[in-house]
Amino acid sequence: MFTDTHCHIYKEYYDNIQDIINESKTNGVNRWINAGCNMKSNEEVINLLEFPNMYGVIGIHPEDVLNYCDKDIEFIEKNINKAKILGIGEIGLDYYYTKENKKEQIELFNKQLAIAEKYNKPVVIHSREATLDTIDNLKKYKLKGVIHSFNGSLETAKIYIKMGFLLGVNGVITFKNCNIKDIIKEVGLENIILETDSPYLTPHPYRGKQNSPKHIIDIANFVADLYNVSLKELENITNNNIKRIFDI
Repeated sequence: MFTDTHCHIYKEYYDNIQDIINESKTNGVNRWINAGCNMKSNEEVINLLEFPNMYGVIGIHPEDVLNYCDKDIEFIEKNINKAKILGIGEIGLDYYYTKENKKEQIELFNKQLAIAEKYNKPVVIHSREATLDTIDNLKKYKLKGVIHSFNGSLETAKIYIKMGFLLGVNGVITFKNCNIKDIIKEVGLENIILETDSPYLTPHPYRGKQNSPKHIIDIANFVADLYNVSLKELENITNNNIKRIFDI
């Protein structure tokens, strides 16, 4: 059985979360790490921990940098040691749409990295068009975690791995025009974990439809073929990788 290590299972996206869980179980997924990204979703992530084998990470996404307040940061610290909350995420830097709030993003990023270090918790990192700043700020702390939806160069991958991070691999690797598969093939299975980022980044051939944790099996099949290993071997390796980062 596989683990979806990064999904956004919110009522905002899914009418019946129990159905989503049941469908993914049928497809060989029996654990989920639900990622918050703002105060509203962080609260929902915590509420959904009542589902068996549902875990969570909580954090403020960089796209929400102008909307959060100090109470939101306090909420993260207050709940970081709650049972089944595994770490802080989804956090990071995103300069894709604008760099005008770069200073504010870095400040928010460091506030959350500091909490993670204080409580010895892993972090789940979002980094888009911000590789150097992401690395420079992570180096200030003694942390481990996951680079969510990794899409950088082999050189960047090696830097993150050396820092103690795993690389999150999702449906993007199946896209026909994407060369990330060449990078992932080079880094070694011991350095990756599987994720869907549901409801986003639906793998081929389902692009254009809403993503779901059930599609972990499609990502797993692609990666197993890429490495010429069995699904069972991939399952064992990635689940062991997860245990290196998360207390799960």
